[in-house]
Amino acid sequence: MVKIRLTRLGAHKMPFYRVVVTDSRARRDGPFIEIIGTYDPTKEPSAINIDVEKAKHWLEKGAQPTVVVKRLLQKAGLEAA
Repeated sequence: MVKIRLTRLGAHKMPFYRVVVTDSRARRDGPFIEIIGTYDPTKEPSAINIDVEKAKHWLEKGAQPTVVVKRLLQKAGLEAA
């Protein structure tokens, strides 16, 4: 199964995340299929940059977003998430 989820980057206590499309069996920071955006929770307000067209493409193909990514997609303007 293909998932849309976060992978963590950044230093200790300064998280930065990529929104990636990956196989559900892969580890969190392991190999991925495609990067579709970023999320920076340290900024005020949080910086969410997601390529909505790529996200729609993967959702149409059957990719399942995690709970957090679903919320981020809704904030980015994707209503179908």
